[in-house]
Amino acid sequence: MAQKLTALAVGAHPDDVEFVMAGTLSLLAKAGFEPHILTVANGSGGTARHSREEIIRIRCKEAQRAAQVIGAKYHPGLVDDLMVYYEDKLVRKATAVVREVAPTIVLLPSLADYMEDHMITARVIVTACFIRGIKNYPSIPRRKQTTQDVYLYHAQPLMNRDGMRNLVKPSLFVDVGSEIKTKEEMLRRHASQKEWLDVSQGQDSYLATMRNMCSEIAKLSGRKSLKFAEGFRQHSHVAYSLRDKDMLREVLGAKVMKR
Repeated sequence: MAQKLTALAVGAHPDDVEFVMAGTLSLLAKAGFEPHILTVANGSGGTARHSREEIIRIRCKEAQRAAQVIGAKYHPGLVDDLMVYYEDKLVRKATAVVREVAPTIVLLPSLADYMEDHMITARVIVTACFIRGIKNYPSIPRRKQTTQDVYLYHAQPLMNRDGMRNLVKPSLFVDVGSEIKTKEEMLRRHASQKEWLDVSQGQDSYLATMRNMCSEIAKLSGRKSLKFAEGFRQHSHVAYSLRDKDMLREVLGAKVMKR
């Protein structure tokens, strides 16, 4: 029986996926992949007025509604915001999700970003994908190991810059012009975050911020015809897949361009 094709998009917090990789996940869903979204943190810190329990509940529902836009399954946060550490228990929890989903393609955060939650999420998921097939590493909860080939792609950091203000240039550009309204609709469903971002980071419009990021990535490609893009850098295939290939380009074809 042919292996089911699945794609897992991972963000540190609810709404991170929508900012930097939801367009590509939407394209993969249209190409026949079963889409999944995981946020490693539960959004507990994303409020200026709700209690911890209230905001976790609100943000989980918002993330579920956003995932529904493209028919994706949402996997709730594993730890509180700012509790994303590279430690054994979290790796075991993340491994359980990876084994359950058995993804062929994983979209995950940049290894260089403006905050630790994002960067450590990337490291945790890289490790979870590495140990997905190790029988003697029990996950939490226990899930049977998987051995499918998996291809990892790191998305752009927020605002396309690392914590030292350096511009991060992707090596792959995915044309998401056809998905920009879908990205907006998904992001719009994280309604609690407009207020929080206005208070905490001075972003007047998180929708405009997302569009501007995609526009800047498109310009970085050097292709005038490209209006909105998401950018990625592919992780090494060693220990993740038997063959070194660019699965995104193979699946999405002309939608994916190299720098």
